Amino acid sequence: MNFNRDVLQLDAARESERIIEAIQTTILTDFKRKGAVIGVSGGVDSATVLALAVKALGADKVVAILMPEHDSNPLSERLGRELAALHGVEVFKEDLTPALTALGCYETRDAAVRKVFPDYDPKTDGIKLVLPPDLLERGTLNVYSLALVSPGKEEQRHILPSSAYLEIVAASNLKQRTRMLTLYHHAERRNYAVVGTANKNEHAQGFFVKYGDGGTDIQPIQHLFKTQVYQIARHMGVPQEILDRTPTSDTYSAESTQEEFYFRLPFQLMDLIWYALEHDVPAKTAADALELTEEQVDRVYRDLGQKQRSTEYLRPPPVELTPAT
Repeated sequence: MNFNRDVLQLDAARESERIIEAIQTTILTDFKRKGAVIGVSGGVDSATVLALAVKALGADKVVAILMPEHDSNPLSERLGRELAALHGVEVFKEDLTPALTALGCYETRDAAVRKVFPDYDPKTDGIKLVLPPDLLERGTLNVYSLALVSPGKEEQRHILPSSAYLEIVAASNLKQRTRMLTLYHHAERRNYAVVGTANKNEHAQGFFVKYGDGGTDIQPIQHLFKTQVYQIARHMGVPQEILDRTPTSDTYSAESTQEEFYFRLPFQLMDLIWYALEHDVPAKTAADALELTEEQVDRVYRDLGQKQRSTEYLRPPPVELTPAT
């Protein structure tokens, strides 16, 4: 195939109409629901899905839910409110901090953090999980470090022991599962469907929480690479401030981009290399087109494959046993 930098370009108008029609048919005809509930974060994915859903169903049949918690960036709520106002949809704010506190989210996480940083003070210090940033230059494993951000001090990083890593992730995943519980509460009381906002990068590489942000009724942009989501977003008139915002997990108390937390590469480059991998483009061919070395592309091929394999258990439906004979 003729692999080049433009292979991911969409006919954004045509693809948007296809998604809009699918939302209409799935929610109104197949599911026989009356409308849609969407968790809005101020990011490009939820902004794009909200625009598509409003076009598909009408503003009076779409509800936007803001779900901040203790560690959320206030910018997320502001952008979410502005987006809801732009589309004329009903908006509700659900502060998840009390629920997460009751579930032990922060207490459990902070105890695990102190196994690595004994002097950690959640009142003043920020934390985030990060992967090695130099994927193109070194074939490092996806081993997480915990970063501590303290006022007036240089950022500290330590590789996490397995037990602390698992405790921090398990506690943090309560946030996504509590958000989904909240979305279904708002959906069921209206006979609405929950519309997800995951893109292909998140779903296929395992950057989601099972029965959290992965547990929705329909995922209308899950087939799109992140860079393709931006194409749809521009076509649908997503505000420039959201288009310019760096994608973030908005999960940890220190600001963490999706690139440093999980993907390890800019989306513009990663998506092209991933497309090449999926279409059996030789590493040398992809490297020449992207002005990289064959070794660099091979590293990304291996990283993408490893992430997909190690998170495969997240994607299938629950295992069912057949009746005994």
